[in-house]
Amino acid sequence: MVSTMSYWRKKCQFFLRCSFCSLLLLTGMGQARADESLYIALGGQEKIQNFTRDFVQIISTDPRIASFFVDTDLVRLELLLAEQFCSLAGGPCTYSGRSMKELHKDLKVMNKDFNALAEDLIIAMERAGIPNRARNQLINKLAPMQRDIVVTP
Repeated sequence: MVSTMSYWRKKCQFFLRCSFCSLLLLTGMGQARADESLYIALGGQEKIQNFTRDFVQIISTDPRIASFFVDTDLVRLELLLAEQFCSLAGGPCTYSGRSMKELHKDLKVMNKDFNALAEDLIIAMERAGIPNRARNQLINKLAPMQRDIVVTP
């Protein structure tokens, strides 16, 4: 009787372990798909690069914020922003730039500046035909960076 109980206990434990591992794998896969869906909604690497190029053009000429980009290597900025957008969207990219806090520590960026930049990003994505939902999702992923970028008075 004891050996039969041990046998079934081991079978149940094995089944529970397998179920738990399957659940973890499925949950992880679901998360990857959810993240990747934004990357796909944004149009993948090529479209991200295209709207990023337009975005850099817009911000560098926007009279509200252009002064922040006067001495900036705009080609490098475009590359790093495209990496960042792709990475945040769940794409196959890795952001290779410095932290937002480090990059913006001496710039004295105010809320109005941050908001102008966000408006310009929305304009660039609209021009590229990015769906409204995908635009909002990317903006939501970028929004927490505000606390590292904006100077608190």
